[in-house]
Amino acid sequence: MAVISDYALLGDCQGAALVSSDGSVDWWCPPRFDAPSVFARLLGSTGGFWSIRPLGRYTTSRHYLDGTMVLRTEFQGQDGVLRLTDALSLGAGEREHGIGYTSPHVLLRQVEVVAGAVDVEVELAARPEYGLVSPTVARTPLGIEISGAADRLILVADRDLDVDGSLVSGRLTLTEGDSAVFALHHRRAADPRTVPLDGRAALRDTIAAWQSWDRIHHDYQGPYREQVRRSALVLQAMTYQPTGAVVAAPTTSLPEEVGGAANWDYRFGWLRDGSATLRALWVAACPDEAHRFFDWMAGCVGSVDTGAHVPIMFGVGGERDLTEHTLEHLEGYQGSRPVRIGNDAWQQKQLDVLGEILECASVLREELADPSPVAANLLRSLADQAADTWREPDASTWEGREGERHYLTSKLLCWVALDRAVKLAPALDAEARVPRWSQAMEQIREAILDEGWSPSRQAFTGAFGSDHLDAGALVMPIIGFLPGHDDRVRATVDTIRRELGRDDLVQRWTGAGEEGAFIICSYWLAQSLAMTGQIDEAKQIFESVTARANDLGLLSEEVDRRDGSLIGNFPQALSHIGLINAAWAIGQSEPGSDT
Repeated sequence: MAVISDYALLGDCQGAALVSSDGSVDWWCPPRFDAPSVFARLLGSTGGFWSIRPLGRYTTSRHYLDGTMVLRTEFQGQDGVLRLTDALSLGAGEREHGIGYTSPHVLLRQVEVVAGAVDVEVELAARPEYGLVSPTVARTPLGIEISGAADRLILVADRDLDVDGSLVSGRLTLTEGDSAVFALHHRRAADPRTVPLDGRAALRDTIAAWQSWDRIHHDYQGPYREQVRRSALVLQAMTYQPTGAVVAAPTTSLPEEVGGAANWDYRFGWLRDGSATLRALWVAACPDEAHRFFDWMAGCVGSVDTGAHVPIMFGVGGERDLTEHTLEHLEGYQGSRPVRIGNDAWQQKQLDVLGEILECASVLREELADPSPVAANLLRSLADQAADTWREPDASTWEGREGERHYLTSKLLCWVALDRAVKLAPALDAEARVPRWSQAMEQIREAILDEGWSPSRQAFTGAFGSDHLDAGALVMPIIGFLPGHDDRVRATVDTIRRELGRDDLVQRWTGAGEEGAFIICSYWLAQSLAMTGQIDEAKQIFESVTARANDLGLLSEEVDRRDGSLIGNFPQALSHIGLINAAWAIGQSEPGSDT
């Protein structure tokens, strides 16, 4: 079986598929990111797949077509060269900011022989609902219809294929200049039938659609432009265009440690990562995407009831209840069980979400000069809640399930909530609340400087009264709590780098054991080093961790420090967000920068 780094992401701005380097689609969850899969071999041998590859021995190379999320894989065989082009179709005629609104949920695959002759093997075994269902397969005038549970699939191909039970297969002999196209259409059982697409025309149109979006997002002129550009495309592919939500990852249960149980469903949008996400969209895309993301956040939260905590995450459609359960029939990626769908972290209290939303509003402050009454009331309520609750323990940004504590990052983000609210007060019609907010903000500041600093470690630590380090403390200069040149900031950065880092890879906290290094932590380190004036070291960290991406520039959540392999859900939005923000910070910190 393929490993995580072998996979490429296909996206249509509503859902995603993963295709391996040998041409197997092992993950697809139409019609939206968090829907039940029709292919899930990524998580278990019975999960279903769709493979297209040459017979015999071959080597492969692959790349995304420039400015797109359309994948091209070349198979070099003994007798010829086969080119496979894969995409999830975008809506007909969609261009620029309009891509992804009418995606038809069609997986497009085209093969062509560019030299010699190639025998091609096609195997399609759909297994709806995470592999629970073995569907019926029948030929119809429209194509091969695959039916099971709530899913209906129609495969349209310009070559004859065989049906054997629930397996669709075929062997094609193609010579130079020959090609074949396959279009797998998905709909829910209750949806009306539609006319199948012309696969060749849809593929051309999808390429043009992605390139039109890419052309209008070339404003970033800082360092590492190509890596930032690719990350922007990845984030757009992971955006649920109907609402503007950005999923943390398009996968579930890819493990934080292979063989372990820390396997979570990331196919939702996290408010907790909101400000970093919005800044990355602003830097690498444009204000349009940032605005839509903020509007999704604000719409999900609604009104803030007294005494109720603000959820940290929502479904991409705004759903709040994301109750978690396990899929016992799947053995998990390389035996990593359990496989989970849903995520019970939605019930956690994390105070940092208050600061995340107000920081987003601060980034957009020029555009929010005259916020709607609903938005203004929400932001005032969040600031009030920060002033009222900052002394309370919570679950922290890392979503630990071992209990609540007084985490440093949570206090920092409560301070951010109040600092930004004070600055936004005129626009929020909240000048009368400024004295109370300012007083609470100063109390938080004093508590962090007193109780968050460890004299024995000479660093800010993960929780009040603790000597355990936490990479989350690296955000201090990033959020503006202390300047980069502050001696305590520099000492904290140096201590975290020395004690949590190895080979430029940074673990989350003291005592992480064999847990992988979280990629975002290394990008926070690079960003913090840049802000402390250590530009060369920031570049070293940035380039080292970015080199851990796979051959397509895709990053997972973590890197296994034992063998350098990518682990965790993939691709990981926060890792690509960290890349963008660290690149921008490095550019801003360079002498004479005009980034």
